[in-house]
Amino acid sequence: MRRKSKSARPLAGAALLVALVVMAGVGCRPVTVTDAGVGASPGGRYLPTTPVAPSRTHGRPPSPGHRSRPHRPVAAPGYQGARVRELQARLTQLGFFGRSPTGYYGPVTATAVRAFQKRQKLPRTGTVPSATWRALRARTHAPSRDELRPPTSLPIGRPDRRCLTGRVICISKKSRTLAWMVNGTVVSAMDVRFGSQFTPTREGTFHVTFKSRRHVSTIYHTAMPYAMFFSGGQAVHYSADFAARGYRGASHGCVNVRDGRRLAALFGQVRSGTRVVVHR
Repeated sequence: MRRKSKSARPLAGAALLVALVVMAGVGCRPVTVTDAGVGASPGGRYLPTTPVAPSRTHGRPPSPGHRSRPHRPVAAPGYQGARVRELQARLTQLGFFGRSPTGYYGPVTATAVRAFQKRQKLPRTGTVPSATWRALRARTHAPSRDELRPPTSLPIGRPDRRCLTGRVICISKKSRTLAWMVNGTVVSAMDVRFGSQFTPTREGTFHVTFKSRRHVSTIYHTAMPYAMFFSGGQAVHYSADFAARGYRGASHGCVNVRDGRRLAALFGQVRSGTRVVVHR
């Protein structure tokens, strides 16, 4: 039996080391990366070993899961905020939006946008892409603070001709608004509520007969702050019920106001004999 030479032992050891390295390399498997960036199970397929060509645009490969995003509209149904409020105010200037701006893009706003797009011969999508927004801005002015946040829920209607001269409390049943007008200019405005069908608010031209800052009804025993009587027992006054319940209720013939701060300011400017016009 021949003995192995001592010089062969280092060679055998080197061969064994190479074999271990090769085995270790085979055992270190790459995992498949899913769209979420989470490694797949060990039984998953191997990733391709071919390197990804760099992007010509950026000089580096795109990030995993990268997708191009479609261009977002300026405003669309479901949007809310200052941009939507400005959109509604600009549409109001052109007569397409018949309410006070709310800042919420709902069906009424979408209908108004489609009407504007139809007039401008733009695609009637009901959303506001850049082309629609540019066309709207070109045909309107930057809304004022009162246009963005009007004092009334509904726009103030065209004032009756009797309201165009002097100092007048001009009350519209159609728009349910009160406008304090001086020589044809609206100084302030507020929402109002009227009597029911059984106790209607009288229409016509009247004058303030007397004022009572802390008035209490002698018939119904309810508070009537800042009351300004103009037709018998009918008066313009603040109503806590109107402030709490809105138009779900009605008065007994008076003109209810729910904005106490604005009415208090009006109360300080009105004098006995000031004209009051209640019209449709």
